[in-house]
Amino acid sequence: MSQQLIDIVEGAYLKTETPEIHIGDTVDVKCRILEGEKERIQIFNGTLIARKGRGINSTITVRRTIGREGVERIFMIHSPNVVDIVVRRRGKVRRAKLYFLRHRVGKARKLRELRLHKKAATATELTGTVA
Repeated sequence: MSQQLIDIVEGAYLKTETPEIHIGDTVDVKCRILEGEKERIQIFNGTLIARKGRGINSTITVRRTIGREGVERIFMIHSPNVVDIVVRRRGKVRRAKLYFLRHRVGKARKLRELRLHKKAATATELTGTVA
């Protein structure tokens, strides 16, 4: 009963449109930054290495390398400060958490790209005639 009440209260704060993101994706997270009275959008791009939680408490961990230093940030998906999450590239992975990327350097840090296969064209689409 109490969990149902919590879900009802939290439902008002959930975002209606959340992007379809998966572990291994290269994403751009657009964050709202307040500096005094000014507000700006800052983009943090990197590889999605972890996702956890459910509902309003769901978070993602994004990792990128700046210089030779690895930087990880944890974002709450439904936070009003997270404006948008854009998927740049799909990664082909076999793990739920990619913490092993923390110890990789250089090209070993790259993930294979997941290529989405399109439907094979039928014979009429290729030739333009009906057999």
